[in-house]
Amino acid sequence: MDVSSLFSPTALGSMQIANRWAVAPMTRVSALADGRATPRMAEYYADFAAGGFGLVITEGIYTDRSFAQGYLHQPGLADASQGNAWRLVVERVHAAGGRIVAQLMHAGAISQGNAHRAIAKGPSAIQPSGAQMSFYRGEGPYRMPEAMSAEDIAEAVSGFACAAVRAREAGFDGVEIHGANGYLLDQFLTEHTNRREDDYGGALVARLKLGVETIQAVRHAVGADFAVGYRVSQGKVNDFTHKWRGGEADAATVFRTLSAAPIDYLHTTEFEAWQPAFGDGPSLAALARRHGAVPVIANGSLQDPPRAVDMMDRGEADVIALGRGALTHADWPRRVREGFPLEDFNRALLAPIADLANADRLRSATSDG
Repeated sequence: MDVSSLFSPTALGSMQIANRWAVAPMTRVSALADGRATPRMAEYYADFAAGGFGLVITEGIYTDRSFAQGYLHQPGLADASQGNAWRLVVERVHAAGGRIVAQLMHAGAISQGNAHRAIAKGPSAIQPSGAQMSFYRGEGPYRMPEAMSAEDIAEAVSGFACAAVRAREAGFDGVEIHGANGYLLDQFLTEHTNRREDDYGGALVARLKLGVETIQAVRHAVGADFAVGYRVSQGKVNDFTHKWRGGEADAATVFRTLSAAPIDYLHTTEFEAWQPAFGDGPSLAALARRHGAVPVIANGSLQDPPRAVDMMDRGEADVIALGRGALTHADWPRRVREGFPLEDFNRALLAPIADLANADRLRSATSDG
């Protein structure tokens, strides 16, 4: 198998990366209780860069000290101390030859652990479906959220912009706005979680308004020479099977609107990235390439190298992001390039808590055995 297409350099806006491999954002709930990144997190992220990943995208980082935090021990970029704590992470990744992007996240209605607020807020006062995730220290159904006021929305947008500035000051190479997986910006996009009757609800373009305003605020805050991406999905952490009702027509509107906001790349994520987005036809990544105007990162079960090569060779993606593959082997790209064996993902890495301490215990026990 010719894997050379996965090892050529490319650019996402002003950010140059050495190859087409990225580490997907994965929640690891391993920060200090006050949201500061730790030296162990610096080791964790640096290992991916040392293992050959050209780009590392962090786990979702909460953006303000109000309603953004989704999980206990989630890292933040909501104040100066949190920003300073990321400097070691960035330095270690750069020293290992990689680039690193901070994924900025507001949990909205599906917040299940917030040290700053006892309630959750989202687009509408609608209880989220599903149950809180135990491996992120959640329990029971999601709380009933309050509907966000105009002031709450403005605060959320400002939080993204200020967090982006702190990311740049900490040395990150870019930021990725988390508009996927059922979190706040995706809640505004989704019809059944957004029942608003103001400018942020109703038609699809109106439901995209908060995402566009967030992109514009971040871009204004960090300038044109700092990479800004946007993550998009259909499925959500509490609703894996969700599909956009308008099919490809909706996809065209979403990707055209976000691309023009403006951003430097789109990051699409599906459970299996190569599968048709709507029953048959193109994948979501392919639709982003077709209707968007920026490079596309594809994520979703692409740890099988032939799948990744096929998406690249078909022109459906510019970069391949791995989650489970990266957790299995921090040096996955190197193993692929050199033909070394690849192991299957061990779900015990994420149970009972999906943090780094649990992964360290498992690896220590496996080594001792």
